[in-house]
Amino acid sequence: EMRIKAYCQLLESYSSLQLSALAESFGVSEAFIDAELSRFINAGRIHCKIDAVHGTVETIRSDARNAEYQATIKQGDALMHRIQKLSRVI
Repeated sequence: EMRIKAYCQLLESYSSLQLSALAESFGVSEAFIDAELSRFINAGRIHCKIDAVHGTVETIRSDARNAEYQATIKQGDALMHRIQKLSRVI
């Protein structure tokens, strides 16, 4: 649990970070960081993705405003669909 908090704290400061820099920060090998982050990402504990080709970790930030906007649009579409169905009945 402490490792997850430490990884999140470091990753939230950057949009992407080299695996080598991350490994150096924690004093472990790149292979260890890669394996550990992969495990935490698959478990949904850390929101980022690993670019193995470039050797980077890219953070995925959820935008609350965008999510709310998408939910509002979806509700509006559902409401319009129901109104159109109702107008066909009448």
